[in-house]
Amino acid sequence: MTVAKRAHVYPQVALAAADLADVAVVVAPAAITVADALARVRKRNAGLLAAGASHVLRDDLVRAASLGLGELRAVEIARSLPAVDPGAGETVLRRLLAAGAPLVTVRSARSIRGAVSGRLACLGVAEASAAGRVSRSLPGDVRELLKTIGRIAEEHDGRAYLVGGLVRDLWRGAPIGERDLDIVIEGDAPTVARRLARVLGGSVVEHRRFLTASVTARAFGRIDVATSRSERYEAPGALPRVLPAGIGEDLRRRDFTVNALAIELSSGEFGLIDRLGARLDLARRRLRVLHPLSYVEDPTRIFRAARYIARLGLSPDPATARAQALALRLVPYPALSGQRIAAELERVLGEAQPGVILAGLGRAGAFRLLDPGYRFTATSRRRLAELPRALAWARDRALEVDAVGLAALAIVGDRPAAAARAALARLGFAGGPLATLERAHATVGSLASELAAAAAPSERARLLRGRAPVELAWLWLTGERAVRETLDWFTGLDSRVVTLSGDDVVALGVPRGPAVARVLAEVRDARLDGTLTNRAMEEAHVRQWIAKGG
Repeated sequence: MTVAKRAHVYPQVALAAADLADVAVVVAPAAITVADALARVRKRNAGLLAAGASHVLRDDLVRAASLGLGELRAVEIARSLPAVDPGAGETVLRRLLAAGAPLVTVRSARSIRGAVSGRLACLGVAEASAAGRVSRSLPGDVRELLKTIGRIAEEHDGRAYLVGGLVRDLWRGAPIGERDLDIVIEGDAPTVARRLARVLGGSVVEHRRFLTASVTARAFGRIDVATSRSERYEAPGALPRVLPAGIGEDLRRRDFTVNALAIELSSGEFGLIDRLGARLDLARRRLRVLHPLSYVEDPTRIFRAARYIARLGLSPDPATARAQALALRLVPYPALSGQRIAAELERVLGEAQPGVILAGLGRAGAFRLLDPGYRFTATSRRRLAELPRALAWARDRALEVDAVGLAALAIVGDRPAAAARAALARLGFAGGPLATLERAHATVGSLASELAAAAAPSERARLLRGRAPVELAWLWLTGERAVRETLDWFTGLDSRVVTLSGDDVVALGVPRGPAVARVLAEVRDARLDGTLTNRAMEEAHVRQWIAKGG
């Protein structure tokens, strides 16, 4: 047995990148397909493919193959990985991995020697304290609630984490308004949710397929409690299959790094978990997907990205832009339901700048998810930019307009009737609502022309009377100044423009039945045209109508 000598100075072991490389690399031609590349890395037991000047992770090849993209060129899902010399020190590696790099390649002057992952000595796991931010930004009762959730999870052999936009905004220092809490449990989330509901005197709804539950409590609103999980997508655009997993896998399944932050609750210390470089991305105002096929797995993330870009002032990094372009090139997505797109449109309309966001989505080609042949025109851009004003106009006039329906018309307004109908139906419109939108799409041009040609106010009112609110709003959105002025006049008309009632005209001698409506319509038109101006003239008109035999 060898015993260390007291006061003896022992040499320190300094590990270099070449010593820490734990991922094998296989070289392939730049034109290799996903299927062939995956076969090659499996044969060599490699974790990284070097195809020409590009680098493709084995995990991404597996993901692409599972999505049925075996014929895709592997370089189309390449990643930009940092590179170091073989002699680079551990500190450099830690910094690069903490910034969110999945691997760091080790290169000599002539060739790639291997790659370093974050598995060794927990490299790439960036931890910090969020206690100060929690204390400054969250009310005392919410802080105590979070501690209670952590304690309940511990009592049920689990660990609790606060996740989602609240964590992101806490770290950004953004104002925190009233919002729902998103909790992830390493363990049995439904059991924790049921216990929490009892403690708070609230109710709970479980969603077993997704391993989640929602607790509603009067004092705190809704608290979403989810089992920490991984996801597997079996087709592009399909809903994923979920399996329980650790918090690391749960964070890696999310859409963007800035949403992949967590605050642990079980210790009560509010430690921040950032394993993917979210803090650095927030500091740089950068939006970054977690892998190249993120948008292919879930194309609705394209809409979410547009919202975050506008709301948070972020810019997509080049890899994220390439990932979006790839996803849009692979349309259509048969497994993607139109209702999910409609839900994303509704969320966009709830943002502060919906017109800007929708116009940006149009320029990017996102509406090809509705119609692969879609082309974004200058007219569509102008209508989408004006859409918030049209919705505000409708609200000011107490018109109950389906905002998503009006947005859908603005998107497909330039499309032929058949293509517009297919896109509207894909968004989930059916029956009467679909027929109304189709009529609005088909008749808006002719209606505007008829209004322009109408000589009398009563004629203009007849053209607009009976139109659905969304038809009036669509006409306002597409119309020129004269049309908008006519709509302002029509929607501002007093419902009591005629002072006589049905009983009044019956008392004057009009028989009950259809004749009552006919004579009142005549009186109304005459009032609109100014030929009748008071009640006495209305009564005289009715007597004259009776005298002429109706």
